[in-house]
Amino acid sequence: MKTRRKKKKIHVISLGCSKNLVDSEQLIAQLAANDFEVVHDSSGSPARTVVINTCGFVRDAKQESIAVILEQIKAKEERLIDHVFVMGCLSQRYMCQLKTEMPELDGIVGVNSLEEVVRMIGGNFRKELTGERLITTPSHYAYLKISEGCDRKCSFCAIPLIRGGHISRPPEEIVAEAKLLVGKGVKEIILIAQDLTYYGLDLYQKQSLVALLEDLASIRGLEWIRLHYAYPASFPDDLPAVIRDHKNICNYLDIPFQHISNTVLQRMRRGINSRQTHALIDKLRTEIPGLTLRTTMMVGHPGEDRKAFHELMEFVSIARFDRLGVFQYSEEEDTWSASQYPDTIPQKIKEERMGLLMEIQEKISLENNRKRVGYSFKTIIDRKEGEFYIGRTESDSPEVDNEVIIESEKNLKTGEFYTVRMHEADAFDLFGKVTE
Repeated sequence: MKTRRKKKKIHVISLGCSKNLVDSEQLIAQLAANDFEVVHDSSGSPARTVVINTCGFVRDAKQESIAVILEQIKAKEERLIDHVFVMGCLSQRYMCQLKTEMPELDGIVGVNSLEEVVRMIGGNFRKELTGERLITTPSHYAYLKISEGCDRKCSFCAIPLIRGGHISRPPEEIVAEAKLLVGKGVKEIILIAQDLTYYGLDLYQKQSLVALLEDLASIRGLEWIRLHYAYPASFPDDLPAVIRDHKNICNYLDIPFQHISNTVLQRMRRGINSRQTHALIDKLRTEIPGLTLRTTMMVGHPGEDRKAFHELMEFVSIARFDRLGVFQYSEEEDTWSASQYPDTIPQKIKEERMGLLMEIQEKISLENNRKRVGYSFKTIIDRKEGEFYIGRTESDSPEVDNEVIIESEKNLKTGEFYTVRMHEADAFDLFGKVTE
């Protein structure tokens, strides 16, 4: 009688952004096709082989990646695991340093090296599975990457150095993947790229995001399409109309404006000025009624003096963004800013400025949320925590935005939509009850 061969267990740890997560999901699909048993971001995993998909975008992300690598190397030294492999942005950028300083690693590859990492672990790469993924998010939503790399010239950003230039995926490939996801039960797709609005320029010599959205919006069963990371410069004139006119494209945009001071924007090489920024915000809010506008701001970039920062605070107060995140400038070697401008703003000042902006935003968010009390909204259920269900409205993206905390005497199904009437609000959450 034959004894079944015990499956090799692989632990995939994914760090950084949602674009990295998609890469990890593609790796997991390949490993599963090789009959490996795969766990993802699991504490206390019994797997003897670990693959770390690293992030190398800013200082904090790099430090987190290094800490995780060292933790796994220690586990290997203690014979808790057998092999540690590293892939992704950090290893793409610091390949030589990692090989020199961490010889305990069993293999190091960069980005866009899926085939290499599968073979390195001991599997056979399956070309017919290219684009296939085993999603690690809750089964009702998934991220969908429409391009790789970036052609923008932002002075502070290392992404083009790591990921290379912008490469759009063919639209038929994207639509096919979206249909596959919907067929597996996905109801919300979050479009991601380093720059959504650049999509198609390399394929058709014109911005083609609108045409792609038209195709995606026609997919039966796809209830929400959400747009992340739309670049503000050269914003497509026809994008607001397609968002407004399609019921299943969320009235939601994530546009990282970064700053409002012309001096700072010029040093950042953002390709847009203060006047154009205000005009774009006005256009979007006029042409997309009920738009939820999310943005990020950067504090502490060289050239941000007191006047520039006060201009930024006034901008955040007046623009009243629905969602806002704040980052501190981190000098990245080989970028334009690092070569041209000394990083002279002390860390303490950066932290203070970040705190001041978030204080302003917290008040705005509380006021905006209180305006929703007494009204009902279509809400998707993400999970249950204790006695409460946790959901999101069209205005909220997973992980980064507000949540709706729901009381319900009847059982609610994860991944289903319900109408929820809001009865209370705080700065970053709403509280409601199902009405039907």
